[in-house]
Amino acid sequence: MSSSPLSALRARMAATLVAALAAVGLLVSGCGLEPAGSYVPPVEPGAIQPIEGLPDDASVTVTSKNFTEQLILGKISVLAAKAAGFEVTDLSNVPGSLPARELLRSGQADVMWEYTGTAWLTYLGNEQGIPDQQEQWQAVYDADAANGLTWGAPAELNNTYALAMSRERAGELGVSSISDLANVPVPELTFCVDAEFNSRQDGFTPLLELYGLSRGSVVPEQNVGIYDTGAIYGAVDQGQCAVGEVFATDGRIDALDLVVLEDDLGYFPAYNAAPVIYTQTLQKYPELEAVLEQVAARLDDETMRSLNLKVDVQGQEPEQVAYDWMVAEGLVAPAD
Repeated sequence: MSSSPLSALRARMAATLVAALAAVGLLVSGCGLEPAGSYVPPVEPGAIQPIEGLPDDASVTVTSKNFTEQLILGKISVLAAKAAGFEVTDLSNVPGSLPARELLRSGQADVMWEYTGTAWLTYLGNEQGIPDQQEQWQAVYDADAANGLTWGAPAELNNTYALAMSRERAGELGVSSISDLANVPVPELTFCVDAEFNSRQDGFTPLLELYGLSRGSVVPEQNVGIYDTGAIYGAVDQGQCAVGEVFATDGRIDALDLVVLEDDLGYFPAYNAAPVIYTQTLQKYPELEAVLEQVAARLDDETMRSLNLKVDVQGQEPEQVAYDWMVAEGLVAPAD
């Protein structure tokens, strides 16, 4: 009997994980890990104070995935842990979600930022996300406890899928929510989406259905353009389509002055970012959770878009962006 699609997917994911870990040289014991690109500017404590009674040899390892937002969050965690008094090994910039997750799950890393929807759908194997942000966080918190991982308090930052329009066009058409698209004349109701979102069972077509924009009738096929993900932002800005599929915290939203439409019927699952800590480490240093909670409390979509923009559009380095934000927020102070 042939394997099911889910079994085949899991097999491919496992193979990808092994290959990726091998490629970055991480299939070794914790003492053999070597950080890459691990510089952060030196800092002094600010709102984040040294943990009282922390041993001199207390150490943590921070990891992250290798895209802009994750690099910034990883560097923020490094700075926060240093201000709290830890010796920090920086293993940010790991290629791929699964390898970074495996470092944390295996105890080779102690801290990383993860997205609730990613954990729920990709790692934990659920077929449907949970739109309610608190319910989604609680679900992954409960499920990951069995994997030796503890989820810290989530940030408002929710890097989920979204639909966006140019500010000018949204104003002309009177659109601020996805439901408002039902009032847009058919010739004006054009979309740019990527191939994956276009074909997914939880993607574009059921989104249109939920909002009464049935594909093929209200939205003719000629009104839907398939683009590479990165090209969608420019296509919306340049008027090649009225509405584009975007990620809610992408810096190009601000750079191009796009407007994110309110998902007023709650279609998109929650992808709130939260610090995830290896449970054995948290048992050893329980104060670490409160340190990272100070960071999470200050992160929302607007803040993250502005930080991503500084890297992706203005060309700044993630560690400098992380440092400048931490100083501006008073979480750390510049070193003398």
